[in-house]
Amino acid sequence: MDTLEAIVLGIIQGLTEFLPVSSSGHLELAKAILGDTSVPEESLTFTVVLHAATALSTLVIFRKEVAEIFKGLFQFKWNDEAKFSVKIIISMIPAVIVGLLFEEQLESFFGGKILLVGLMLLVTAILLLLADKAKNTTKEVSFKNALIVGISQAIAMLPGISRSGATISTSVLLGIDRTKAAKFSFLMVVPLIFGKVAKDLLGGDINFDSSEVIPLSAGFIAAFVAGLLACKWMIALVKNSKLIYFSIYCAIVGIIAIGYSLMQ
Repeated sequence: MDTLEAIVLGIIQGLTEFLPVSSSGHLELAKAILGDTSVPEESLTFTVVLHAATALSTLVIFRKEVAEIFKGLFQFKWNDEAKFSVKIIISMIPAVIVGLLFEEQLESFFGGKILLVGLMLLVTAILLLLADKAKNTTKEVSFKNALIVGISQAIAMLPGISRSGATISTSVLLGIDRTKAAKFSFLMVVPLIFGKVAKDLLGGDINFDSSEVIPLSAGFIAAFVAGLLACKWMIALVKNSKLIYFSIYCAIVGIIAIGYSLMQ
């Protein structure tokens, strides 16, 4: 993988991690178009680096909220910050269970499964369409809602189903305030990403040589900067009920991906 390709994929990851169009699905499509021939281990390493970059951009955008959460936790009281932290933990449980028990099966869905990506993009399009038509409320995220949204996050581990699209759509359909739904969606994935990075590092799954340092660094920076821009943009879009445009986009890309796969 050269540096220019790494930057392109980094920008795609940074934008699609927050925009509800499936980052994993777009990365798979981009790799197919660019003719990425890297072995699974190298591809996994690059994917993990890009996800770490977008997780870091989330922490930068929500640094005040994260600081308040930690401050509240160290007060050792059942306050709003402690409750929010518990909700985040609850939302992580389904994805952790699926990730640990079905890791090999999940990895088999990546690596050129363009037909699957196309079908799952159509599922994302339907979810976004339903969420766009839902009425806005001022409800908070409850403990029960956190678990339901967590289940949607676990399902979104499939390439082509947007994680942010699935979790935000599920939250909105549950009647949660749109802005709060977006913030919860972005914050709930951060511990999972850093946990996955730590697991791969300790498990020896991430391997790269010195020749990959520049491309990986370029991809990381590109994903981080694109993530900063996309995160702010997405919060505004969700608040103003503009999900229909992403629904149309996902439907179009999904149909193109399915057509491309069938012609191969």
